Amino acid sequence: MNLATLMRRASRVFPDRPAVYLADRPVADYRTLARRVAGLAGALQSRFRLAPGDRVALAMSNTPEYVEILFACWHAGLMAVPMNPRLHPKELAFILENSGARLCFATADLAEILAPLRQEFSQVEHVLPVGDADYAKLAAAPPATMVERLPTDGAWLFYTSGTTGRPKGAELSHRNIFTMTGGYFIDFEHVAPGDHVLHIGPMCHGSGFYILPHVAGGAAQVIPAEGFKPAEVFALVRHHPGISFFAAPTIVKRLAESPEARGADVGRMRTIIYGGAPMYGEDLKRALQVFGPKLAQVYGQGESPMAIAVLSRAFHADPGQPRYEERLNSVGVAQSIVDVRIVDGDDRAVASGELGEIAVRGDTVMTGYWNNPEASAEALRGGWLHTGDVGVMDEDGYITLKDRSKDVIISGGSNIYPREVEEILLRHPAVAEVSVIGQRDSQWGESVVAFVACAPGHAVSAAELDALCLANIARYKRPKTYRFLASLPKSHIGKTLKTELRKLLADESE
Repeated sequence: MNLATLMRRASRVFPDRPAVYLADRPVADYRTLARRVAGLAGALQSRFRLAPGDRVALAMSNTPEYVEILFACWHAGLMAVPMNPRLHPKELAFILENSGARLCFATADLAEILAPLRQEFSQVEHVLPVGDADYAKLAAAPPATMVERLPTDGAWLFYTSGTTGRPKGAELSHRNIFTMTGGYFIDFEHVAPGDHVLHIGPMCHGSGFYILPHVAGGAAQVIPAEGFKPAEVFALVRHHPGISFFAAPTIVKRLAESPEARGADVGRMRTIIYGGAPMYGEDLKRALQVFGPKLAQVYGQGESPMAIAVLSRAFHADPGQPRYEERLNSVGVAQSIVDVRIVDGDDRAVASGELGEIAVRGDTVMTGYWNNPEASAEALRGGWLHTGDVGVMDEDGYITLKDRSKDVIISGGSNIYPREVEEILLRHPAVAEVSVIGQRDSQWGESVVAFVACAPGHAVSAAELDALCLANIARYKRPKTYRFLASLPKSHIGKTLKTELRKLLADESE
């Protein structure tokens, strides 16, 4: 069972169909793409001596080559390690070291950043720039024979944001991703030749998973030439029929509110799948007015892609059904390929309408965290993935999120874990205590707020703390606001009360 069979099949069944576009320019058909995949796989085996099970990192922004590198890794029996290009170099270095990647592909914007860090991840033997003449020679190498893999063999090492200060690598097997791909056709939409998927979100993350069902269906991948710009998005929607895309709610909101949305021709658009963060009711209604009944919601985690629950396009399109307004604020019902329940602190299922932690099991759930048996055992205890999200399930199976027990902040669709930011701020000698929380933000969904208490006789400025963050973590993770208090509110056991800090922000807002 090797995911690369999807590419091989597409090249046989749809050889002349367009496979990849850069904006409106065709890059490769499936025959050509499959040939490049096999050539890259051959180079990985023969030139770089990579063996089945070795890891290959992708430090890449969205680019047409992303598709062929992913499938080349699988064709050669390797595990792909996509990395968020927005991460700080130190964060990229940690993932490279933790994964044990022997080779790293990098787009031009990241190759120069990674080169001077080689001493920090000495096991990486090569950093290969993507798109240059040397890369073209790799893709033209003699094609390799596809390596057979077991269903449980690792295919994608998905690094989550670090709830304990360091990210963890969720190991996704070939079976996990095959099952995810089939689930797309069951719960989201049919995909056929002539359809398109637009990658406006990062291909290293959620959008990358959508590559698979569209290869399986013989559809084409479309990579914008300008990143995310509403004008280009609407132009590509007009140009490519049957186009779908995944986007964070903040991106959907920006598209719906952009000047280009007025009078836009969205008749040939298939589906907008939103997820990764809560979408406020008014924003969702506005998007439905602009795009029509083309929206569907996905709720999932990197540990169980692509979905744990789905609020279908059909649901969005039927406002006359009972409890529509209430359920529009839910994350839908369990996806067809998984089992979901709500559990209490002793992992016992609770009754309908009762609060608890969301747990999921099924063939999309990761095999475990890479080289982290303790975290794996905790997350997968009893055979269920414990998501850390708190919610309720009604009598009809609709799940509503109530809180995030891990206190994750979701800004612009990206997860930011407070402890990761707190540990950086605590490095400053003047900082005695710090607590990071999220505050509602009309543009980004949430923004990061840091409450700081200084040590007696010490002081620090917001500018100094900002510089500390920028030197160690990604720019999008740093606090937007710093609040200085004499001390942080505590419980009777000395635990910082984030609820009191949230109340303070709410009271000031009122």
